[in-house]
Amino acid sequence: MKRSEIPSLDDLRAFEATARLGSVRLAADSLALTHGAVSRRITKLAGDLGFSLFEKSGRGLRLTSAGQTLNLTLGRFFGELAATVEGLRSANARQSALVLSCEPSVAMRWLIPRLSGFQGAHPDIALHLSVGGGPVEFKRDRINLAIRRLDFAVPEAWQVLHLFAERVGPVMSPALAPAFKRGDYIALGSKTRPKAWSQWLKAHPSVPQPAEIRYYDHHSLIVEAASAGLGVALSPLVLATDDLGRKRLVGPLGFDADGSHYGLIWQEKAELVGAELELANWLQAECSRSFG
Repeated sequence: MKRSEIPSLDDLRAFEATARLGSVRLAADSLALTHGAVSRRITKLAGDLGFSLFEKSGRGLRLTSAGQTLNLTLGRFFGELAATVEGLRSANARQSALVLSCEPSVAMRWLIPRLSGFQGAHPDIALHLSVGGGPVEFKRDRINLAIRRLDFAVPEAWQVLHLFAERVGPVMSPALAPAFKRGDYIALGSKTRPKAWSQWLKAHPSVPQPAEIRYYDHHSLIVEAASAGLGVALSPLVLATDDLGRKRLVGPLGFDADGSHYGLIWQEKAELVGAELELANWLQAECSRSFG
């Protein structure tokens, strides 16, 4: 059969709906057509094909043998068509979404608590959040923008927008402040920066040495542990700022810049536009509010 000889899709839909629902009336309702329109399309389809599709069965209709065969094929066809269209819609939605990658600890302790503000101001922007650290695979992971602590070599093709300087200091629950002052404390460190405590203590020789240093996998864990009174965490300000504001933590010695900074990075484009620019402007404003 030539493609030009394939029956009308509208006629096939009318037949498939009637066969599936067992009623012309129900098919008409599902297709938003009149009973007569569905009947005419089925009659036309049978005429084009040259064989009957339904036969009388009491007050209802029953598929003929040929109608059953055609219905099985159409069931598969419409099922595959629906799946294909849905897949294409999902892929298009992912491509049109704005994907922001952020380091896990910063995402959990600083970014996510503020994202409702961005969504409220820009309800039309579908922002997807991905977590990761270090170099970014923009194309492979379909990432538009990324927030990173820039302690690695940045490729020349990347664009960088400065967000805030990294500042680090000891934080603890208020109840532990006296013990820290007299040197009766456990230091909490992150395995991602194993030398941080030794370097900080060397730069602050007047601070008493800790009884021991215990290491957790991530900075977010040591900040939470410090809030729970388990020790004194050497924390980036970005991870502790909200708990400092709520008085869950205190930072009696302040925070020192370590020479690195966080930046918003993207690939190739010289300038941001549209949703990407809106997000970049919002991030800069939030960073200014948080870190001055």
